[in-house]
Amino acid sequence: MAEAYHAKPADDVLAALETSASGLSQEEAEARLRAHGPNRLPEAKKRHVVLRFLAHFHNVLIYVLLASAVITAAMEHFVDTGVILAVVIANAIIGFIQEGRAEKAMESLRSMLAPKAAVLRDGTRRSVDGQDLVPGDIVLLEAGDKVPADMRLLRVHGLQVQEAILTGESVPVEKATAPGAEDAPLGDRSAMAFSGTLVTAGIGRGVVVATGAKSEIGRISSLLSEVEVLTTPLVRQMDVFAKWLTVLILIVAAVLLLFGYFVEHHEFADMFMAVVGLSVAAIPEGLPAVLTITLAVGVQAMARRNAIVRRLPAIETLGSVSVICSDKTGTLTRNEMMVASVAVDRDLFVLEGEGYAPEGAIRLNDRVIEGRDHALLQELARAAALCNDAELHLKEDGWIVEGDPMEGALLALSGKVGLDPRAEADAWARTDAIPFDAKHRFMATLNHDHERRAFAFVKGAPERILAMCAEQRAADGGTQALDDDHWYETAEAIAARGQRVLAFAVRPVEADHTVLDFSDVEGSLILVGLVGLIDPPRPEAIAAVAECREAGIRVKMITGDHAGTAAAIGRQIGLENPDKVLTGADLDALDETDLAAAVLDTDIFARTSPEHKLRLVMALQSHGLTVAMTGDGVNDAPALKRADAGIAMGRKGSEAAKEAAELVLADDNFASIAAAVREGRTVYDNIKKVISWTLPTNAGEAMTIIVALLFGMTLPITPIQILWINLVTAVTLGLALAFEPTEENTMRRPPRPRHEPILTAHLAWQIVLVSGLFFGGVFGVYAYATDRGYPLDLARTMAMNTLVVMEIFYLFFVRSLYGPSLTWAGLRGTPMIWTMAISVTLAQFAITYVPLMQRIFGTAPVPLADGLLIVGVGVVLFAIIEVEKKLRLVAAGGTLR
Repeated sequence: MAEAYHAKPADDVLAALETSASGLSQEEAEARLRAHGPNRLPEAKKRHVVLRFLAHFHNVLIYVLLASAVITAAMEHFVDTGVILAVVIANAIIGFIQEGRAEKAMESLRSMLAPKAAVLRDGTRRSVDGQDLVPGDIVLLEAGDKVPADMRLLRVHGLQVQEAILTGESVPVEKATAPGAEDAPLGDRSAMAFSGTLVTAGIGRGVVVATGAKSEIGRISSLLSEVEVLTTPLVRQMDVFAKWLTVLILIVAAVLLLFGYFVEHHEFADMFMAVVGLSVAAIPEGLPAVLTITLAVGVQAMARRNAIVRRLPAIETLGSVSVICSDKTGTLTRNEMMVASVAVDRDLFVLEGEGYAPEGAIRLNDRVIEGRDHALLQELARAAALCNDAELHLKEDGWIVEGDPMEGALLALSGKVGLDPRAEADAWARTDAIPFDAKHRFMATLNHDHERRAFAFVKGAPERILAMCAEQRAADGGTQALDDDHWYETAEAIAARGQRVLAFAVRPVEADHTVLDFSDVEGSLILVGLVGLIDPPRPEAIAAVAECREAGIRVKMITGDHAGTAAAIGRQIGLENPDKVLTGADLDALDETDLAAAVLDTDIFARTSPEHKLRLVMALQSHGLTVAMTGDGVNDAPALKRADAGIAMGRKGSEAAKEAAELVLADDNFASIAAAVREGRTVYDNIKKVISWTLPTNAGEAMTIIVALLFGMTLPITPIQILWINLVTAVTLGLALAFEPTEENTMRRPPRPRHEPILTAHLAWQIVLVSGLFFGGVFGVYAYATDRGYPLDLARTMAMNTLVVMEIFYLFFVRSLYGPSLTWAGLRGTPMIWTMAISVTLAQFAITYVPLMQRIFGTAPVPLADGLLIVGVGVVLFAIIEVEKKLRLVAAGGTLR
């Protein structure tokens, strides 16, 4: 930092930065953003574009092909040399272009995860992108936030910050506002909060003093974390497989070269070109690139469905998820809370309205009443407005809440009762607060009015607040002994309606009392009443839960809400067993063995703390289940890490939760989880399709050459023609499978086993069957042509076209892994499939009928009748493998229709 702000009083810092405790104006913030630039670190240094391109030649196969090009050039086979170089360069260009797209995809996803910051602009709380912060901004901090910029703290309450990334200290540092020594080391600057550190407890407020590269973390490191390489364990496994397969094929090729030259006495040049063709035919050189493209397409498809992939192995994991443990509020429900019931003394009011609009009818015994006419209702509404950190704003599309949705609903309640929340906040200045924490389950504020009256206002879980109360507010405004039984019964009745219950209490204090401690609110409160809030289920979440059940995925709801509320919502969204509920207390009473037994048939866990999530994940995993777990809080991080797929909330989630998760939901919507599972299954299916197309077709091409060489036969396809086939089909046709849409039955089949290998016994059989059919088709057409007395060039042209036609028909077959391929949807295909198929077909017409291409590749025009015969071979291939699939599915019990 340019100045030692940690050593200056807070007022001096505000003056130096030309700002105030109420923040900058929006116009001033925009001007400073132009002057200081965005609040982000310099981007990581990237490889030069030339080096990136040359890296695509660093491959065993490419070295083999380049060596072959040199040798063919030395033998003056310049046409062969040109085709080999064309294959090499085309492969490098495709890989280079896709790598650039993959990096852009990952960078765009990272930008979607840019942290938000709560700031004061024009005196009101707003949520802005972290990169839009400027020096002088007033930022509000709470537990779970990542500090968005270097800040001089102005106000703290129990604020603790984890600064390990800067100081190496593993223990969170307690923060204060008093200035320190100018030469204090970084770890001792308690009045500062530094960019990139994590708030672990409490709340605070500070003024931004440095952003971007000028922050402490910017001075220490000018680099962001590198863009994640677009790969997963499966892709790495296939990359290693391809390399070892390359080595095996090269050994076989060398043996065949020696055998043909020394045993069968063929010309060395002919044998060399034959084994080059064999190597190109058999080695799946395009497989790693196409798998990477498939992965990139899947990542972008998930992003479009609001599921941002932070760690790529999660894509594979999602395909095998068998249990989804989801939060309720905002994920399964709309997160648009509304107060539906208010209980004071012996009266139960019913409130109407929509969303956060501070307007709507209030009914008592089915009669519409005026809130201003009921003193107890007014007192509760005042407590709801003052014990509150949210703000309501009227936008073009309606009322929105800045802050907690529940607190927004309480502000709307105040408006319906006839109070102005802002006027109440001005009249009753807050002097201290105890922020809400899951451990103590309440929030309290200390407020003073202009008439020197002071009250502590408290809200929280009913059972917690009732335990803190000694009296209750009577109908005449006085107090009377607390009737616990009545209030517990009322809370149960409200919760049974699917409403979340909150209790409100007050306590008058002395006017000179300005600090609020736990001792001020324990056991001495006056209960004012209860409110019931509804958060209706999302319609799309109901449909998504039904889809998950059909897919064999069990959905479990974990919430901090009342058991009755949770059960009511569970019934509405269609959980499998909504009538059995385990509370956090129940979980604490179970040992690990009993818990493992209980979690299987329990779908609702209520009144839980974040710590319970970790136990639930481990209990489910003990049964071999693959678990996806949602979370948003700091304490959710261990469960998110332990889960097979940790899913953080993008809107309400803390930075700690996002860092621990593999996926982030941009919209906090359960339907996006189901969509992510569907996309995960689709990506995995498409990778299987790519492999299922590449390996059998390569094996079929290679078998035709190997058999011909072993038995001293004339090659039915020349090496240069094999090179051509790989140039136009190896990547293009396989690439089309990367863009395949989700199959119709994807979410109607059970999850795949989590450790299922990609190279299954079925795939091995597929390779044997298809390569055998390819061999039979190519040699059959070649034999037919020679039997008819056709010239060798024509016979080879027919054999080559037969091979390409079979590859196209096999492409349409492999599009459907789990059902029949001979359907209207299968034949209709996709734009990408038809684009690739038509492109390859046009290329084959060119090599067959264009004179220049005929001279280069040794081809001859194919008569129309023989062309129809070649297409007929493709039809026969399709029919055989389709019948084989049908027999296999019938043998499997017809489970995969």
